[in-house]
Amino acid sequence: MTERIKSLLERTFDKEQAKFRRDVDWKPLLERFVAEGVSDMARARIGLEEMLKAETPAFMDGERLVFLRTVKQIPDLHTEEEMDARRAAGTAFGEKGVVFNMTADFGPAIRDGLETRLLEIDARLAELKSRQDGGFPAQDGSDRESRRPAGGDAEGIEFLENAMLSVKAVIDLAERYDAAGAARPSYQAVAPALRKGARNFHEALQTLRILHYAMWCEGEYHCGLGRIDQYLHPYYKADVESGRLSEDGALEELEEFFIACNRDSDLYIGIQQGDNGQSVMLGGVTRDGKPAFNDLSRLCLKACGELKLVDPKINLRVDKSTPLEIYELGTELTAKGLGFPQYANDDVVIPALQRWGYELEDARDYSVAACWEFLIPGCGMDINNIDAVSFVGALDRALRNLAQRRRDAEGGLRYEDVEKEFFAEIQRRADALVEKYAHVEILPGPFVSVISTDCIKKARDISKGAKYNNFGIHGTGIAVAVDSLASVRELVFEKKLVTLEELVKLLDTDFAGRPDVLAAAKSAPKMGNADARADDLAKWIIGFWGHAFDGKRNDRGGIFRPGTGSAMYYIWHAREVPASPDGRLKGEPLSANWAPSLDVPVKGPVSVVRSFTEPDLGLVCNGGPLTIEIHDSAFAMADGVEKVAHLVKFFIERGGHQMQINTINRETLKDAQKHPERHRHLIVRVWGWSGYFVELDKEYQDQIIKRVELKG
Repeated sequence: MTERIKSLLERTFDKEQAKFRRDVDWKPLLERFVAEGVSDMARARIGLEEMLKAETPAFMDGERLVFLRTVKQIPDLHTEEEMDARRAAGTAFGEKGVVFNMTADFGPAIRDGLETRLLEIDARLAELKSRQDGGFPAQDGSDRESRRPAGGDAEGIEFLENAMLSVKAVIDLAERYDAAGAARPSYQAVAPALRKGARNFHEALQTLRILHYAMWCEGEYHCGLGRIDQYLHPYYKADVESGRLSEDGALEELEEFFIACNRDSDLYIGIQQGDNGQSVMLGGVTRDGKPAFNDLSRLCLKACGELKLVDPKINLRVDKSTPLEIYELGTELTAKGLGFPQYANDDVVIPALQRWGYELEDARDYSVAACWEFLIPGCGMDINNIDAVSFVGALDRALRNLAQRRRDAEGGLRYEDVEKEFFAEIQRRADALVEKYAHVEILPGPFVSVISTDCIKKARDISKGAKYNNFGIHGTGIAVAVDSLASVRELVFEKKLVTLEELVKLLDTDFAGRPDVLAAAKSAPKMGNADARADDLAKWIIGFWGHAFDGKRNDRGGIFRPGTGSAMYYIWHAREVPASPDGRLKGEPLSANWAPSLDVPVKGPVSVVRSFTEPDLGLVCNGGPLTIEIHDSAFAMADGVEKVAHLVKFFIERGGHQMQINTINRETLKDAQKHPERHRHLIVRVWGWSGYFVELDKEYQDQIIKRVELKG
């Protein structure tokens, strides 16, 4: 790491950039939108224009890659009353309703430049206008939705006009940066490459920085960076091979870009600090099926290892043929306590995406949305985390239904009845989500549409749909549900320690007065120990969950993709249920994603991998990694990295879909809660992202501390 990069790193971590920020009151703009009845499309364009006009070119000493947020707030484009009225009329939205959790088609935009896109927009506009019956009125400068002649493509024209103005607003800010930076030593103009296309590695990184920055300013959030080792590699290769850039020089450029990803991230939207979706995907295969891991992939891993920052989050695509050396490169980041890379298995994911209707070339090009949900960059407008089914909640409801029936009718009850009712409840909840999202709208993003695939050609904003428009549904608390079913079978039907009715009552009181039942519940079979009594249940549950949405489509033409992820629901869903039959007490969080229940004594990481690769995970490839914790002492030995790399490889060879590993020390985490000032740089994996431990809310900190420290 050069001295310049060290200085930028330290000053960025200390938030020197915050001195450039200011508050802006966007309330008058929102009031104007409401009073004038401005269309959604025009609001998106005007909001971006006003945001970028309010931005002031700002520079940190020593930087060569520019663009820095100086306005703290992004304009709200709709009032809560407006959004509530739409919901009341039967419209559903994903989260805030805007484009989110997506990755634009950065490569072509960097290569071609935005002027090429303006020419495409102009040509497409001319084509649409020529088809207008009797022409159409020129814009009068007002922000009201223009009236269009009958029979014309008014929607397409409105999109293209606003898209053109959005692009011009981004170029205008770049030109203002060039004017302000011209007198600065070593300043390199940014507007020419943004306009005409990047010619070298530096310009490609700078243009990527601008495009990504502009997406956030338009209101999109959880904006992924995609497969940067693929679309940036031609610039890197040309510069290195020509001698214009050494590998060390390229590393310095790349490290500055990674630092830049952390400058504004505290202003980005997320459930917790660090949950901002700045993920990159490395390795895997190319669109034609050839190995994609390259020298830039390697350089990205090296840069992350030196910087030790939470952004960008690294995802690494691997398969059975991946050399151990690549696993070891990834594991070196794990050993540093970064919580990534997160591994994705091409052998499982690509066929799964194909089964869901993705074309082979697109499936090979997959990346992740924000955390771990799979998507295709540029042409995917999937809402990968639109909602979730609580497996713990479903089982609790099923047990209560059966207990009520037992009180109302005579007859024996079999364990098979419990499974049947449980699966029926999961299906009811799945069907309810299909109904809930019968009509989903996404608010437009004309600028991000310009840098996405075929939007200009179709003359439609990406909010109206892309090539893929699928909805992802999380499945939370799966391990807790498996363990609870195993406990019900053993306690109620095999040992007959309690009746089902008695067990349900005990769940409402945290097993009060029956410590023997609680102890028996905790000692019943658990996932994570390669115990067929639990693992077979997991296979049946995943098999059912993987088909719960078969034949169902959303109103955007897409399907529903079930997954094993939890996102923040592992906290939220835990609040909605009492104690569970596995011995978990009320209020205790569920395990995050696809992972053993908290406080379950497991034999070790190998047994965990065996248990969690028994089901057919190709059925649930919306995403949701096996998440395990390893004590940091595992890397104290000389062969620690190699052993953990073999563990990851073992997981991939057994058909695991995704995996992430946290390197933790319980005592360090406890000390960080008491003395946060001593642990400002302490990084942990939360659910699908890494964050600074001391910046998390306490309930998230406590859940991480409670996670099992696996002993190898």
